[in-house]
Amino acid sequence: MSSQLQAELQQHKPFSCLEQEAHLSIARTAAVLEHAMAEALRPHQLTPTQYNALRILRGAGEKGLCRNSVRDRLIARVPDATRLLDRLEEMGHVVRVREGDDRRFVRANITRNGLDLLRRLDAEVVESHHRLLGHLGARKLKALIELLAEARAG
Repeated sequence: MSSQLQAELQQHKPFSCLEQEAHLSIARTAAVLEHAMAEALRPHQLTPTQYNALRILRGAGEKGLCRNSVRDRLIARVPDATRLLDRLEEMGHVVRVREGDDRRFVRANITRNGLDLLRRLDAEVVESHHRLLGHLGARKLKALIELLAEARAG
């Protein structure tokens, strides 16, 4: 009997093992959710990674964060956090300031413009989460969260 994932992928051969099917199911689900988020953010000229970086900087408050701290907190790892922050700075959402004697140390802060954008997006993003996952209900969502945490812990 073929699984739902096999049907979605139009795959006729069975998966080699349950772990493979689970891995591909997680990847497929992540891609579907990522695409929906990208579509919701597109009218605001933001990518999901840029949105994530802005949320991280909003959470950091007035102290801001250095580039590596932003990079380490991102949901999806990026190879070049400097370019990510460059783009957000060009858009007027982030400002960076060099601190101290070490010219390499640069602190990034979210601007009023960035805060206003996030404030406008907050309800829309929550609604998107409800639309995409709300049908599972609280019990299943909590179980899913726990299972995914176990999978990440290895």
